[in-house]
This record gives sequence, structure tokens and C-alpha cells, in this order.
Amino acid sequence: MSDIIKHECGIALVRLLKPLEYYQEKYGNSLYGLQKLQLLMQKQRNRGQDGAGLATIKLHSDPGSRYISRKRSNAPNYLDDLFAQVQTHFEDVPDDKLDDPHWLKANKPYTGELLLGHLRYGTHGDNTIETCHPFLRQNNWISRNLILAGNFNLTNVDELFEELVDLGQYPKEKSDTVTVLEKLGHFLDDEVQRLHTWFKPDGYSNKEINKLIFDGLDVHRMLRRASRRFDGGYVMAGLIGHGDAFVMRDPSGIRPAFYYHDDEVAVVASERPAIQTAFDVHISKVHELKRGHALVIKHNGIISEEPFIEQLDRKACSFERIYFSRGTDRDIYLERKKLGYQLVDDVLTAVDYDFENTVFSFVPNTAESAFFGLVDGLNDRLNEIKKQRIMAMGDKIDQEQLKKILALKPRVEKLVVKDLKQRTFIADTTSRGKLVSYVYDVTYGIVRNDIDTLVLLDDSIVRGTTLRDSILQIVSRLKPKRIIIVSSAPQIRFPDCYGIDMSKMKEFVAFRALVALLEDNNKEYLLEEAYDRCAAQQHKPKEEMTNEVAALYNEFSYEEVSQKISEIITPAHIKPEVVVIYQTIEGLGEACPNNNGDWYFSGDYPTPGGNRVVNRAFMNYMEKKDVRAY
Repeated sequence: MSDIIKHECGIALVRLLKPLEYYQEKYGNSLYGLQKLQLLMQKQRNRGQDGAGLATIKLHSDPGSRYISRKRSNAPNYLDDLFAQVQTHFEDVPDDKLDDPHWLKANKPYTGELLLGHLRYGTHGDNTIETCHPFLRQNNWISRNLILAGNFNLTNVDELFEELVDLGQYPKEKSDTVTVLEKLGHFLDDEVQRLHTWFKPDGYSNKEINKLIFDGLDVHRMLRRASRRFDGGYVMAGLIGHGDAFVMRDPSGIRPAFYYHDDEVAVVASERPAIQTAFDVHISKVHELKRGHALVIKHNGIISEEPFIEQLDRKACSFERIYFSRGTDRDIYLERKKLGYQLVDDVLTAVDYDFENTVFSFVPNTAESAFFGLVDGLNDRLNEIKKQRIMAMGDKIDQEQLKKILALKPRVEKLVVKDLKQRTFIADTTSRGKLVSYVYDVTYGIVRNDIDTLVLLDDSIVRGTTLRDSILQIVSRLKPKRIIIVSSAPQIRFPDCYGIDMSKMKEFVAFRALVALLEDNNKEYLLEEAYDRCAAQQHKPKEEMTNEVAALYNEFSYEEVSQKISEIITPAHIKPEVVVIYQTIEGLGEACPNNNGDWYFSGDYPTPGGNRVVNRAFMNYMEKKDVRAY
């Protein structure tokens, strides 16, 4: 993605199912769990660049001993800094003590059997240490302590906040993380109190009731009660003080979660390959957490996956497959290749099947997998052309002509390379704009001046500003006859409200193209009509709202919008013609059939809150408000 956007966070949960002595004896490592957590987080570092945190819980700790430890970092090298801070607790430990898990657990933090890590990619708000997960809700009753970390965004935080106020709470801030923490915490308290009230008449002491609560706490029931009004995409992981753990996934399956367990360990992560690498397990052993289900690991090691909310239609985020997740997952890699393959016919039509005078490349590096698919398609089509030309010779085969036909191949090159970012803080506005164009470098001497067409594959185009201000300016110095930008994702037309930093309509180049087309065709009045329809719905329950922006796009064909985008992203004063080709929504569905959440392209939101957000985002645009829509 040439335009940088903030997106999904990452989670990693590890539950050691054996005593620490087991891992020291088998693996020679008393800190086995901590090192596995670090590896899981390292392999998901693409999911967070704003900070990281971890928390651990020691099982079966005596009263008066510290059993919860937490550390967070928002340093530039946040992951290294996080574990360096943890490591300081072990630097003065003699080797014999490092090999003594009983001593470590009794004397050092971060030596618990239950570990939770988080990588933060904040979509809004301050990037402070206080915004880094995990969050703690502390209590002197062990079973009321709650640690929470997640990859989520809710569209109805205001509504949930008011529910907490109605319960008599005074939340310290109005954010989705704090609101969810307090919501879950409230029902955890309620479940604990319910069990206490149940056992007390039977003559048990409070100390004895504690242990009964550990066994009797119904985590699925707690989650079911707490999440009834959640509207959004989420994977939330929680640890309860006495040792229960859970990971819950939204009913549409918008956010990803995978898990694996054997007799030694139970582990959950946002990406499947992280688990495969960290624990050297086959893909068949790693399971996707079902939508609307929670994986619960009780303090005694019993593991269950059960529903906590009614499932909705599967709408797993397609951007996970296009861009966000690492391409080391087999299915994702093949899907990205297919996204590129499906664009072959449109690309060849655009260049009039002129293989000799066309150079194919990609930008940025995340588009490489899709580019491999495009190249496969080019070779397949070229083989068909070669076959037809050879068959046309009949019995009179000209050896020189045959040699020329067989030598024909796509001109595939690495032309655009991302270079170190220029420091621009001392430059004025004009100079700073020029320096931005040097973020990328190019390979000179491959493209023939004013003869060759340059085809560049990108995995998605959000704002188009990087293309206009950087990439197109610098590749135009190669002096191609034409530049064709190919997006393996469809046109991004609508805001996201489930965890991606795409909430303002004016930032989408596709929306700006729509507005320009309406103006060109004297249809600006349709914007005002759409605004009135949105305004008429704003006080309705979100379940009754409809997307009032989608109809505006019906005024023009997909190709007309693409053509206008081409005009918008073309820098002034460059000579080559610029053409933009987009993947279709139908093509996306064929390539990624199991991740059909495509609301940013189609406007088909998986939850009622999505329609409220798109209407609010459009109203903000019309009212010239530069604010988020949720």
C-alpha cells in the first residue's frame, strides 16, 4: 500500500499447561513461556508500530505475593525496549537460579504460566504509554482482577458508556478500550458476587468460597452478558486474576484470531504463521477461532470453544488478505497471487498486448505477491499467443521466426525501491513537498525514452497522495510513454469503523473523484440530497439506518471513476499519460472467498453501526468538519 494507513493491532496469548519445572527439564529453559511470547510478538510486528505491552499471571500464588506483572513501551524500538526492560529483572540472577523455576517463580516477575502480549497500531488518539495494552482492572479479590488486550474498534462507544453511567459507574475516560474493560469488569464482578451469594448459605468460609469461584466461574456466561450491545469488529483477550483466560471474536468474524493447543501449551495469535513458526506445528493443527465464539482456558487447564453471541454472516476483513497480514500464510500468499493474476486481461488490453514495449514492475514491496500472480498471468497469455503464432505457420516453419517467437517474454523488472525517508523538518513547505518525492528511488536505463509503457502494480490506493507527490513524479524521470497504475484492490469508497484508520470521506481519492464527476456533470445537487437523507436518519436507532452515500456512486460507471482518479493523481508538469486500473469487487470475491468483508469497497457494512458511521462521515464532509465519524 503506497499510502500509509494505521490498522489492525496484534495479540498473543500463551498458557503453559505444565509446571515450569517441566519446561526446564524438557527444553532447558525456565523462561520458555516468555521466550515463546516474544517470538509470537516478533512475528506479528507488522501489526503494530505505536507500542507494545505484556502481562503475566502466576498461578497458585500465596496471598501477599505479587502474581500479576505488566510492562509496556511506546519507544521507537518498542518491541526490543519492552523485552529489554523485562530482561533487566534477570540480569543479576546466577546461572543456577536461572535453571531453578521454583526459585524464579517465587522471586522474579514475568515468570507466570499465563502470558498476554499486545502490539498497538493506534488508529486515533495519543501515542502515550497509557494507550498501550494490556489494560488492568485491579481488585483485592483475586477473581475480580481483569487484564485486557485486543484488536478491536466499536462503533457505539457512546451508547456503551451511557450504560456504564446508568449502572452507577464513573469511567475515567470515554474510549472503546476503557469502556470495554469496565463493561467486562462489571459482569465479572457480578458473576463472582453471584457465586459468592450462592455458596455462602452452605456454611463455606470466604476463603473456601474463593476456590469454589475459581472452578465455578462461567466465563462464557460473563462474556455473553457483557457483549450484548457490542457493535464493531473485535478480538479481545483477557486474563482473570485466579488464572482463567479467554479470547472472544466478534459475531461477523471481522478481526482474525487463530489458536493451537496440545498437552503442553495453549496459544492464541492474530496470525496463523506466527503460531506455526513459534511452535513448529503444521498448518492443520492451527485452528481459526470461530466467529461469535470464545476460547476459554480455565485455571485448571480445561479448554473449550463455545459461542457467546449469535453468529452473523461471515464478513472477515478482506484487507487482511490484501495487505495487513503477513504474506507468509499459505492461503494469503496464494490469494494475493490470484488478485494479481485476475488483472492480466485488463492490463494487456490497456497496453494493446504490446509485450515488446511494456515494462512490468510493482510498488511497494507488499505488492510483490500480487505481482508474482500478474507475471504468471502474463506468461500464460503469452504462451497462448506463441501457440497461435506457431500454429499459423502450418507446415512451413521459419526457424528465425520461430526463434523470435520463443524468445518473446514479459519485460519484468524491479524499478521502484523505497529509500530512506528524507528529514524535512528544517525545510519550508515548498521544499518539504519536493523532498517527499525522494522517498522512492528508481532503476535508470531500463525503460526506453518515450517508447515503453510502464505498468506498476500497487496492492491498494487509498488517498493517492503518495502516488501523486512521490512515486509518479520520480518514475516519470524514466521518461516512459505512459504509466499504468494497477491496484490489486478495488476502489476504496467508504470509511472503515472496525479498526482501520480510514474514517474521513475527503481522504479517499475515489470519493474525491465522485465529487469531481458530479461537479463536471452539474449534479452537485445530489450531494445536498444525500446530506438531507443522512440528516433525517441521524436520530434513528442504528438498526434502522441505511447507507445513503452508496447511491451517489451509481451515477457513474466503475471505469468513469477510475478515469477521474487518474486525472486527480497525475502530478502537474509530467509528460507521460497516467492510467489507473482497479480490481473489481467481483474479482476480490473470487480471489478471497472466505474473507468477504468488503464494506470499504461496497458500502455493505456487517453491523448496523457501520451505516451510521458512513452517513456521519459524509455529513462531516459536507459540513467541512475534519473529525472522525465515530
